[in-house]
Amino acid sequence: MAVHIESTQSERGNQQQRTVALRTRGQAHGAITRLVSPGDIGELIKPFVFLDYFEADAADAPKFGFHPHSGIATLTLILSGQAFYKETTGREGVIGSGGAEWMRAGSGVWHTGGLHGNERGKGFQLWIAMPPELELADPHSQYLEASAFQTVGPARIIIGEYEGQKSIVAAPAGMTYLDVRLKAGERWSFSPSKGHNVTWIAVHDGQVSAVERISSGELAVFEESEDEIHFEAISDTGFVLGSAIKHPYDLVAGYYSVHTDVEALWQGELNIAQIGSRLQSQGLIKQA
Repeated sequence: MAVHIESTQSERGNQQQRTVALRTRGQAHGAITRLVSPGDIGELIKPFVFLDYFEADAADAPKFGFHPHSGIATLTLILSGQAFYKETTGREGVIGSGGAEWMRAGSGVWHTGGLHGNERGKGFQLWIAMPPELELADPHSQYLEASAFQTVGPARIIIGEYEGQKSIVAAPAGMTYLDVRLKAGERWSFSPSKGHNVTWIAVHDGQVSAVERISSGELAVFEESEDEIHFEAISDTGFVLGSAIKHPYDLVAGYYSVHTDVEALWQGELNIAQIGSRLQSQGLIKQA
């Protein structure tokens, strides 16, 4: 992964501003760009431990068969187009533009999904590390259309609370995830909730200044602090922003799972192996 750390200088005079500690364009694999993984930037911005950006025509998009998760929750945000989903809890359907899928894998779940319909689709998939009391809890999912989310100024509240408004996504306390759109020349200041010392953005459209200019395709991690971050759109811009109290636990990762200790990982992987055996017997996945 191409990552560089550099010093910064303010583009907005002497206003106090959190600096950018790290920025990356990740590693592209066709239509998918891996921006964060548990073994690298995920250690810096946990509970946010994984982030993929995807963009493709539905007909050419990657095809994902059933695959497992345990420990973490996934949040898939559809910025444009449509996506289908199906999971081993029996739920399936289609999410439209602006909608999101929240799936807390907990003790173990298998799911599949991908782009749907004729419109070009793009979005982000985020993995979130769970606290010990939830990492082996029963799976829980929500599939929400765009109308389910509150908006404050230029920000849609996908997870958590912001400016007195709260998302209905059943995420643990202590984190916020926003979908932000700014017009060229528009300024916006983000004030983290108390205790939130981790903040990052991933830009999917345009260019924004936050001390440094951050362009489409980049992820920027800000220095750990509870201070405000001031943004100014250089052009019409879209980005997602994550803010949280830093996850205090170690990350113990398998291929599809992230837990807080080896024993929990072992239990989660045992559970998803048992679910996988049932899927094989039903002919939904091939024998490994």
